[in-house]
Amino acid sequence: MLFLVVAYTSCNQEPTLQTYFVDSEPKTGFFSVDAPVSLLNLEEVKLTREQEEAYESIDKLNVLAYRIDAKNIEEYELELAKVKAILKNPKYEELMRGGNSTDGRFMVKFIGEVDNVDELILFGNAKDKGFIVARVLGDDMNAGKLMSLQSVLKDMDFENANLKGITDFFK
Repeated sequence: MLFLVVAYTSCNQEPTLQTYFVDSEPKTGFFSVDAPVSLLNLEEVKLTREQEEAYESIDKLNVLAYRIDAKNIEEYELELAKVKAILKNPKYEELMRGGNSTDGRFMVKFIGEVDNVDELILFGNAKDKGFIVARVLGDDMNAGKLMSLQSVLKDMDFENANLKGITDFFK
C-alpha cells in the first residue's frame, strides 16, 4: 500500500523551478551558475541595517539563463513557455512585475510567507536577448528587506564583479 501511495504522489507532482534547473543545466543554449551570495561582493558596499539583514539572510543564488539567437527561436519559445507555466503555480506568489514588450519584462515571485521567504524568484526575458531565472535561497528571508537590496544591485558594477559571466552571456 505504501508503495502505491509513493508511486502515485511522485507521478502527480508538477514541475518545479528546481527540477527545471537540474534538467536544463546540461542542455545546449543554457548557462547556469550556482554561487554563494559572497559572489556579489557587497561586503565593501555601505548598506542600511535593513539591507544588511537581507544580505545576511541569503545563502546562495542559482541562476539559469537561455540566450536567444536566429537558430534557436523555436527552442527558446518552448523553454520560455515551460518557465512561465511553472511560475503560474499558485505556490509561487507574485511580489512585483514590470517592464514592457520592447525592452523586456520581469517578475519577482516567492515561496513562503512575506516575512519568512523560503525562495525568492527573479525572472526576466527580452525578445532579443533571452531569459534569465534566479533563485535566491536562504534562511528567514523577508521579502520587503530583500527588495531593499534592489537599489544596491542597480548601482553595482557587474562588469567588474564576479557575475561577469552572466552579463557576458547576454551581450
